[in-house]
Parts: sequence; structure tokens; C-alpha cells
Amino acid sequence: MDTSTTFFSEATVKDGASPFTGRNGLGHAGHNYRHPHNDLSVEDILRDIQATADIPLERSRTLPAASYTSAEFLDWEVGHILGAGWVCLAHKSQIPKPGDFINLDVLGEPLIVVHGKDGEIRVLSRVCPHRAMDIMPPGFGYDGHGPADATEGKPGCGHTRIFLCPYHHWSFELDGRLKGCPEMHKAECFQRDDVGLKTFRCEVWHGFVFLNLSGDAAPVAEQYTELDRDLRGWNLGDMKVIITKEWDCPFNWKVLVENFMEGYHHLGAHCKTLQPLMPARDTWTDAERAHSIRVNLPYKESVTSSDESDFKPIPTLDPEHYRQMAVFLGQPSFLLFTAADRVFWYRIDPVSADRSRLLTTCLVNDEALADPKFDEKYAIAEKMLVDFHLEDMEVCTAVQRGFYATGYQRGRLSHLEMPIWLIQRYMAARARGTYPTIDQPPAPAQRGPAQTPC
Repeated sequence: MDTSTTFFSEATVKDGASPFTGRNGLGHAGHNYRHPHNDLSVEDILRDIQATADIPLERSRTLPAASYTSAEFLDWEVGHILGAGWVCLAHKSQIPKPGDFINLDVLGEPLIVVHGKDGEIRVLSRVCPHRAMDIMPPGFGYDGHGPADATEGKPGCGHTRIFLCPYHHWSFELDGRLKGCPEMHKAECFQRDDVGLKTFRCEVWHGFVFLNLSGDAAPVAEQYTELDRDLRGWNLGDMKVIITKEWDCPFNWKVLVENFMEGYHHLGAHCKTLQPLMPARDTWTDAERAHSIRVNLPYKESVTSSDESDFKPIPTLDPEHYRQMAVFLGQPSFLLFTAADRVFWYRIDPVSADRSRLLTTCLVNDEALADPKFDEKYAIAEKMLVDFHLEDMEVCTAVQRGFYATGYQRGRLSHLEMPIWLIQRYMAARARGTYPTIDQPPAPAQRGPAQTPC
């Protein structure tokens, strides 16, 4: 059977679960990438990134394949970019009540995002401080093993009054404090108040829950000042997540981020879905920023709103957003795709150099939820979210395969791929221990379709 046919026919995504669980490559079991022949050290890769980022946009090119295939380089990224920055884990609408929680693994850490009894949202480790047991590993720790109830149709989500480790029944309050520890009365100098689940630094910004593993990043609001101005019209903190889809992705996390941010591929990968609405040639990128990237995707003049598929436009937006969509990257991995009536949020988490977990979501406001045609519009939105992401899955998987080929060549970038160049400049700046625009002048905005001479 043709493997691409299998990929599309089986990728139906039901109940928020991944259609690719237990699969590698394009929908067939047992596909593995060739072993990478990485002859570049982390230091070599960083020197190359610095040199590449210093090239003007008009002469820009892609990075070495090793930056997408090297396990050692991914370790560097986790330590210096992802773990040192803010990673978005959830939206508060996913845990609206005290006791609601989400389990997820991020950058190798088993975590719980929990709405506490005091109303605070916290990020806790799932690792029991007694014998290192994951207190709620996937598929275990719910029915018959403790007080937590799984939320139907939402893997990893639930509600509880306490956390209970199934190994020796140590129990913990929702703020991580140790509550009960059977048969520990003979342990000398054991103080229950000194023991608990590790608490990680987190902040809630515009309704989104962010994690900083290193614990020393500047506050989210301070880093995302420009992003705050871009997004305030949506009132994201009051929106609700209505659709979630999980994907197992056979490609490096940066492949997805780069693909998400550039509109150039509309004319190829999305020629039947996004290109008729937002032609690639009209997309343009705002001026360089220290902590975020904004790309504008103007609608074709003939595009009009439809009452059959669109919710009522949010009235508090800047006028420009009624005639375009936009994509945003809050460095290093916070991805938003905005429309006049909804917002799409993507959460990407690297598992290995060539594997990632992805959550794709859609958020709307209360007025949309009250729309008499909500169910019909929900179905259309769900299909659209899956359809155009399937197109992205195919090309991103094929790109990762290309990194292992002896025929791989460093390519030149189009002016429409300015976001990729800006990502390179961000990585280079982090390698220097700073951020873009801090020690170098910011790149100017394109302000519309650019004309590049041959």
C-alpha cells in the first residue's frame, strides 16, 4: 500500500489523542531514519550558526543538518535556550476549577500543572521524593490507584483533592506539600514539613501557563512586551480552549517552529488550503525583536467572512487584524496563529533530536461559545485545524529525512523566509549569552512584499 495514503487515511485524530502513537515516519511501522553522520561538535555547530546568522537576509541560507540531528546539540538547546527561557504548558481554561490538573512531560521532566485549592496555578514535579516513582505515569494512577479522576476524552487531564503516589501511598497536597507518609515514624530525624514534590517556577501571562526550568529568566511580561501590544485585543485570558489535538512528530522541534513561522510554503504545501486565502507573496515580517517574531498574513482582497464557518469578529482588535491573520513566536517556542474570531496555539516539546510531541489547539471567546451555530462551526474549525496540519506533518517529516541524506545541501532562503533568519539570529545571540537587538542593531521590518533583484 502507498505509505502516503496510509498516513492520511489513518490520521483522523479522535478525542484529542494522537493518530501517530507507536508509529515512525510516514504512517508505517518500523520506519527509522538513517544513523546521522555528525562530524560536527556542538562548538562547530555554534560557530556555524553564528557565521550564518551574521549573513544579511538577502544572502541568508539554512543551517547545517547536524543542528537538527545531533543529540548533543539538542542537549545544548535544552540547557541554553528552552530550559533557560519560558515554555508554555497550558491555558488556564484547561484547568478552570481547584483540583483540576494536567500531566505532561516537558524537556524530560514529568510535570503536573495544577489549579490549587487557594486558586493559584502551580507546576509540580510528578517524581515522588521517597523513591523517585512517577506518581501518575501515563495509563496508571487513576481508577483504583488513588483519588484522582481522569477527564474523559482528555488524556493526561483530571481532577483530584490530593496527589497519591501508588508505590507506597505517600500523599501530597495540591501545592506539593507532603500530607501523609505511612510507616515513617521510625525514620530518625525525618521531618514531614521538609519533604514535598518539587515546585518549578511558573507564571501566568494572558491566561497561558509558562514554565522556566532554570529558574532565573526575566519575567514573562518583561520579555514579551511587544507581544503584549500585539495580542491584547484578543483578551486571551478570557478565551477558552475548545479543541486539542495531540501529534507524535518524527522531526526536530525547530523544523515545526520554522515551518509555522514562514508563509512562503503556502504556495506549495498549503496550495489548496491557505494559499487561496493568504497568498505567500503578500506575507511580510515585522522588525526584529529581542524575544518574539511577528509575521503578517494579509487576506486576498476577494476573501470575505462567512456566517456559516466564522464566529463574530472580536470587537477590540486593531483594524488591521480584520483583514489579515498573523503568526507569532514568543521565543523560544510559544506559537500563536491569530484570526479575527479565534486563536490557534501550538505547544511543541522535543523528545529527541528527531522526535517531538505537539499539541495543536483552538481558543475562542464566550460570545463564540454562545453562538447558535457553535456545533456546526466547531466541526468546521476542527476539520480545518487537522487538514492544514496534516499538510505540515507531511512536509516536516520529509524535511527531517532530508537531513540524513548524503544529498543534503545548505539552501538559500527567500525574503519570505525572514522568520527563519531571525530564529538563526536568536540562536546565535543566545550562544553569545545575550538576545537579538541587545548587542546588534535590529533588522528592519519588511512592511509588505519585498522585491529582490536577481
